[in-house]
Amino acid sequence: MTPARAVEARAAWLLTATFLVAVAGLIYELIAATLSSYLLGDSVRQFSLVIGIFLSAMGVGAWLSRFVGDAFSGFVWAQILLGVIGGFMAPVLFLNYAWMGQVALPLYAALIAIGVLSGMEIPLIARVLEQIGALKFRFENVLSVDYVGALVASLAFPLLVIPHLGLMSASLAFGALNLAVAGLSLLVFREWATRLQVATWMLAFVLTLGALWQSERLVSVAEAELFEDDIILSEATLYQQITVTRYRDRVRLFLDHSIQFDSLDEHRYHEPLVHPAMALAPRRANILILGGGDGMAAREVFRYPEVETVTLVDLDPRVTELFRDHPELSKLNHNALEDPRITVVNEDAWKFLEHDQQIYDVVIIDLPDPKSVALSRLYTKQFYGLLAERLSGQGVFVTQAGSPFFARQAFWSVVETIESSRNPQQPGQGLFARAYHSYVPSFGEWGFVLASFEPLSSRDIALPDGLNFLNNDGWHASLVFGADTARMQAEVNTLQSHALIGYYLDGWDYWFR
Repeated sequence: MTPARAVEARAAWLLTATFLVAVAGLIYELIAATLSSYLLGDSVRQFSLVIGIFLSAMGVGAWLSRFVGDAFSGFVWAQILLGVIGGFMAPVLFLNYAWMGQVALPLYAALIAIGVLSGMEIPLIARVLEQIGALKFRFENVLSVDYVGALVASLAFPLLVIPHLGLMSASLAFGALNLAVAGLSLLVFREWATRLQVATWMLAFVLTLGALWQSERLVSVAEAELFEDDIILSEATLYQQITVTRYRDRVRLFLDHSIQFDSLDEHRYHEPLVHPAMALAPRRANILILGGGDGMAAREVFRYPEVETVTLVDLDPRVTELFRDHPELSKLNHNALEDPRITVVNEDAWKFLEHDQQIYDVVIIDLPDPKSVALSRLYTKQFYGLLAERLSGQGVFVTQAGSPFFARQAFWSVVETIESSRNPQQPGQGLFARAYHSYVPSFGEWGFVLASFEPLSSRDIALPDGLNFLNNDGWHASLVFGADTARMQAEVNTLQSHALIGYYLDGWDYWFR
């Protein structure tokens, strides 16, 4: 190969390396942001912190690169360190969280280190290109390749990386990618390579590949520490981490490591959620369930023989698939998701309401707690106003509203928000709300809010046979709040304010952090 061709080949490799390390760097950032939102909550706050810290650290890295005497050596060492720190970030964080309950300090420390090393890459590559005499080199070409790599990573992360690898394997896989870049760079520039670099690279590469090979076992070890019971299913989807555990005949569902139900006491949640609304509605033919992909609310709805259609809207198709097809999970909802009267729609609840034209007699809202903006918007004045357009003239809707004990102000904010929402039957008047609560051992004291266009009666309600918990004495008791859960002042939750998130996080932080 002529010297000119050799220079072109090396320049081509360095531009390829720029693309690969850009992909890996952004993947690490996305893994860190996802992990922080999983384990620390409040996804908006965590994503903002991760992005800010990572970009600031990259700026520091770019500045520090001027002090690296040998650009090629600095680039190789940066790749080796990125492969180790970035590759083992998710395993270390999961295990540290499982064993010590700590995630913030090691997460941000790893993020800063990765950001600094990533920030050094482009300046060092540019210097190596100049050093080998790449006459056609232009700095903006390197930046363009870097930005394209970032675009590829941002598209691949939700569509390919998380569904097929999961966070732990993804972290190790892209650590191996950084190490592969280091190894190929040592090969391409073999005359500049040192024995120490080669030996260190080989050791790191072998350890990373070994950890990747054992990643499923690492996941099992971490989850065995996180969850008390045997894990029968653990799966990452585009939307969340799904974990199902079992102890004897007791099954629990966790989404993003937060418990959603325990089969031992879920009836104390689902019966109060469904039956007061169904009993108070004068007509029960067409039912809408928002959330509730586990099918438990649908199971309770089907206790009423007059039900003709049920539309269940849940964002994650994997949840509804599991609770329809998995034999241990489908029996919990009495195969409700296979009932011919039900239609399952996997879509965002807001988007569904925007285009849906059906009118419903009862709407049951069984959505996750409002701990992020994406969820808080489904508890806003605007959302309830949109929902009211889909409710029949004498219809009733109900929402789970969190704990009136642990997050008291958040609970009453939901009530305040519903009462301020537009009432299409009475212009200028808000909706009528009725708050009530139930004790669920897995959650503690839990609250619900009924809503309608007219005030709801507090009379006895006609309940179906075979309920395990709810009766009329329990219903009347649920309408009474003690002094420490009684109504308190709270702001209306809107798309502009999202006051509910602050109330929710402050309440739970007070008790558990």
